Amino acid sequence: MSNNCLTRWLRFNAAGLVGVVVQLAALATFTHIAGFSTLAATACAVEAAILHNFIWHERYTWADRTRAAPQLALSRLLRFNLSNGAVSLLGNLVLMKLLVDDARLPLLLANLIAIVLCSTFNFVISEYVVFAPKLPNPTP
Repeated sequence: MSNNCLTRWLRFNAAGLVGVVVQLAALATFTHIAGFSTLAATACAVEAAILHNFIWHERYTWADRTRAAPQLALSRLLRFNLSNGAVSLLGNLVLMKLLVDDARLPLLLANLIAIVLCSTFNFVISEYVVFAPKLPNPTP
């Protein structure tokens, strides 16, 4: 892993750790206060974390790439939601079903396990798809 990629991975995980707090707080709020089912609460909590993480990745993790094209932020958000969001949402929903309903693990522990399992895949998608550097136009 190159030094630049290692730095990004560390930044990705730092932003992600705060996103974990956002997700867990939202999950607890949606289940215990709002009365959502486990899966509905998980879906809403994951989306809250996705939006949080996107903002941090735009301004911190891949800021060197996004500053040059701020007009493409909406396009990146769409790609981030469709890729990282899909991995996080589907991964969390499937893993929560298996870990909570089938394995009977505690809700928050199961969610932490799901988050960890999805994060590495999400970094790769972000680095090479969502926030990939623009290739220079070939000269004719």
